[in-house]
Amino acid sequence: MVYTNSVFYRRTDKDEKHGLDESGNIQMHNGVICRNFENITSSDAPIECDDEFYREFMEDIIKQRKRLSPVRLELSRELDEEIVEKLCRYMDIERKYVFRNISPLDLSFVFDLQDHLRQRSELFYPKRIPQKSAQFVDGRPILEQIKEKDKLLAYPFDSIKPFLNMLHEAAADKDVVSIKMTLYRVAKNSEVVNALIETAENGKNVLVLVELKARFDEENNIEWSRRLEAAGCTVIYGLNGFKVHSKLCLITKNINGNPEYYTQIGTGNYNEKTARIYTDLSLMTADSTIGRNANDVFNALASDTTVKSSEALLVAPNCLQNRVVEMIDEQISLAEKGEEAYIGVKINSLTDKTIIDELIKASKAGVKIELAVRGICCLIPGVQGETENIKVISVVGRFLEHSRIYIFGKGEAAKIYIASADFMTRNTLRRVEVAAPVYDECIRDQIVYMFDKIMSDNVQARELSSDGNYIRVENNNEKINSQEHFYDKAYEQAQAAEMISGK
Repeated sequence: MVYTNSVFYRRTDKDEKHGLDESGNIQMHNGVICRNFENITSSDAPIECDDEFYREFMEDIIKQRKRLSPVRLELSRELDEEIVEKLCRYMDIERKYVFRNISPLDLSFVFDLQDHLRQRSELFYPKRIPQKSAQFVDGRPILEQIKEKDKLLAYPFDSIKPFLNMLHEAAADKDVVSIKMTLYRVAKNSEVVNALIETAENGKNVLVLVELKARFDEENNIEWSRRLEAAGCTVIYGLNGFKVHSKLCLITKNINGNPEYYTQIGTGNYNEKTARIYTDLSLMTADSTIGRNANDVFNALASDTTVKSSEALLVAPNCLQNRVVEMIDEQISLAEKGEEAYIGVKINSLTDKTIIDELIKASKAGVKIELAVRGICCLIPGVQGETENIKVISVVGRFLEHSRIYIFGKGEAAKIYIASADFMTRNTLRRVEVAAPVYDECIRDQIVYMFDKIMSDNVQARELSSDGNYIRVENNNEKINSQEHFYDKAYEQAQAAEMISGK
């Protein structure tokens, strides 16, 4: 056998005649090679540990992962049956778990292709750069602006820089006494973590929950946790039995002996890289109730427990699913009275049976329901007598749709939230998740506008039909690519703000 590894450079200049990459060429000229199959191991085994040395425990788990038992064998080309049988015996895999795939098993080489094809401009999307948010004014402290009015960043259309500037500003602010944050997936060279280190080095209290069970980011998180601890941050490593998936940051000032809270709640990770390629929302507010609730969340995490109740925030696992059900019931009551009732939800997946049953109940009562579910959806819309009032679309485009939005009702009475949680049982009952209410009228209008544009997308959207199939949305309406539309708006607003500031 001929083994290849990371030292063997994968060719990205494709063979013009055969269209083969490095692995294909090796396979063409060698009888039996290891590059011809991929060994998939079980890397999602449950992790339970009461050991106080949790980081060391996770390091051991990562080492074990490389030696875990294979669960399937994937072949990219035909191999002699005798060789396949030997491989199955060697890896203790049943023959039914052997799969053949005509595509390359390792697609990582695709990322290198772009550098070889830059001269082929027709193969690339038009260049898009996250824009400076018009909600922030240059030359003024970020925290001061948030205190005056809530702010919302919509990634990747808006730049993440105002959030990063807020952290650096807090690190130097003499009135700031602490920063608390949950970290799930961060960038390899994380400016977020560097800002937290800067804060601790300036003598302020920094509490960081680093989720070491963030799948395939464990090693990166372990390394950052070491650096945070070395800088003097207090680092905790999640809860037994629960992943901490919330995106929560709390900055506390001491003003004349009283706490003043600045809270950021997001739908996506504190990651500068994904902020350029995922669609996410980031709400920044000085609302005191939200701040107190966020502080309760961190106090519970530091005590290795979960929040039992919360006034403003929805906090899984104890007070998110039940509150969502209550708000669905409120819309059902409106419909039964003959009043306008509406539910709009944008999430990645819908599998929570309790919520699905409530949505079906709402549909039967006449509530209009619009769902933008990018991935798994276990609810079938358009079934007469059951879900005929439910519309489900999936938008898959240039950027990964990742934001979560909950809307219950219409107009001023609507309850609007952004959240870290999908409507999956693992999110609503087995993770620590946070959804935040949106109170600012302008931001509420902005979120509803974005949701309506997504539901009107007829370029990237597919609609789920009652037979379970997704059908490309085709109509005679104006063509709307929601992602490109939001980017165009971001460019227009940034240019308008620049013209105003230049006067």
